[in-house]
Amino acid sequence: MATFFRRKAAVVALGVLALTLAGGGIAAAAKPTAKAPVEAAQPGARQPGHQPPVTAAESRAAKTALRATLAPPAGGTVAWAVVSSNGTLLQHSANVTGASRFASNLPGQNAGQYQVTLDYDVHLKAFNAAVGTNDPNNVPPGGEVSVAPRYLIPNAVFVQTRNSTGGFADKPFHIVIAN
Repeated sequence: MATFFRRKAAVVALGVLALTLAGGGIAAAAKPTAKAPVEAAQPGARQPGHQPPVTAAESRAAKTALRATLAPPAGGTVAWAVVSSNGTLLQHSANVTGASRFASNLPGQNAGQYQVTLDYDVHLKAFNAAVGTNDPNNVPPGGEVSVAPRYLIPNAVFVQTRNSTGGFADKPFHIVIAN
């Protein structure tokens, strides 16, 4: 009886293997006949994203802010800021030391590029941002926002805002850095 079950198990295993290989072969042989255009994935044309170069003044200011900290926030807490479309820091937690908008008329810089500086190293933290204002009677403008660690400045965050079609645009935003 035990031999019968072993043989049956071996036959079932071979059958499953054969069906798996046949299904994989069918899936590999089935190639899509028409490809969707790249533009169908997102409305509007996207510009390549890049960060503006770091100036000596930005580097000095970031190092000064980094030395000014008493202690980084405890794990599980957040640092946050509300920044206007012109780069003004409207509201913020204690660890946020500044915000600025990059001038869009300089080479390598576009509209909607911002830097938020903190008094501790944030390059390995989690970031979240949303387009929004601090005006209680105003609906935030439509748009998108992207966040990344600031290139070569460990205590700063780079923020890029765009309009709803993907073009660079100055937008107010809220940002949260999770510790």
